[in-house]
Amino acid sequence: MSLEKEISLWLKNYLIDNKLKSFVIGISGGIDSAVTSTLCAMTGLKTIVVTMPIHQNPKETNRGIDHCNWLSDKYQNIEVLNIELTEVYEQFKKTMPRNFNSTLALANHRARIRMSTLYLIAANKFGLVVGTGNKVEDFGVGFYTKYGDGGVDISPIADLMKSEVFELGSNLGIINSILTAKPTDGLWDDGRTDEDQLGVSYDELEWAMTYDGKIMNDKQRKIIEIYNKHRKSNLHKMQPIPIFKKK
Repeated sequence: MSLEKEISLWLKNYLIDNKLKSFVIGISGGIDSAVTSTLCAMTGLKTIVVTMPIHQNPKETNRGIDHCNWLSDKYQNIEVLNIELTEVYEQFKKTMPRNFNSTLALANHRARIRMSTLYLIAANKFGLVVGTGNKVEDFGVGFYTKYGDGGVDISPIADLMKSEVFELGSNLGIINSILTAKPTDGLWDDGRTDEDQLGVSYDELEWAMTYDGKIMNDKQRKIIEIYNKHRKSNLHKMQPIPIFKKK
């Protein structure tokens, strides 16, 4: 059985075993959400794909819409929702005191608004919110928003490296504009890519995650240094929430 069929069957069985009726996936215009939504669609069960732009680069939003249209043409079990959340985000900002204006915090809040939106949809559609994080992001450097895009019910590609996700996307026939787009989390107005934020490429992070301890050159040492820095600062996302244990 191919990897895509294996994951899709796993998703289908989980949904049925939990007596739920649909998958709910946020669509960003990137490879991870494109692959994840296609794997859900392959189950033949109700798959709800949702674009949720917040001051989004139109190219990202359009790629997401194009993918939703491709899915709808290919599968009969797709429901597409395009929900503009920019006004929601702006209204929320207005309710907060002026000194709560951290650029990073506000960027992460975009992800949390989207998460809340997906769970509202899922609650109405007896659905599971499906995660789109890959192994590098979820278990390598923690490159996601806690209780944002990290707030999910099931994670079908979290054991796949980014390169494996791209390979799977090619096998699934994902549209070329997504296969060739530079990965980005879409949380910034300046269009910065994941590599801009991380300081290294996904290929370099994958190498760091599988590093065997052999002598490194200066470039490799720098990659390991950056990898360890991200991992250390984000480890709290990857570990269980600390619980005080009474004696």
